[in-house]
Amino acid sequence: MTDTKGAKYVREPVQVYLDRPDVDLLDDLVRTTGLTKAELLRRGIRRLSAEVLGEKRPGWSLDHLVGSLDETPATPDLSVRHDEYLYGEAKRGKSGPR
Repeated sequence: MTDTKGAKYVREPVQVYLDRPDVDLLDDLVRTTGLTKAELLRRGIRRLSAEVLGEKRPGWSLDHLVGSLDETPATPDLSVRHDEYLYGEAKRGKSGPR
């Protein structure tokens, strides 16, 4: 996380409404960490943004591919001819006949 002490920036006040379980959780975090509620919320936003907007976990694109092809006869069998689809005919010729 970046250190903003001494840096010139504008803070924008934000008002949020929390349910009782979230208020209790935030209070527990304040007691445990010694950080302010505002700092805990800032860190939570940063951590969530790193998870959602930052680097993707390995294999994340598979979630988008699963189910994207239907099972009509025109749909290629990617499991059998994967090298051909990935690398084209040149790779296929080097690995021998199929």
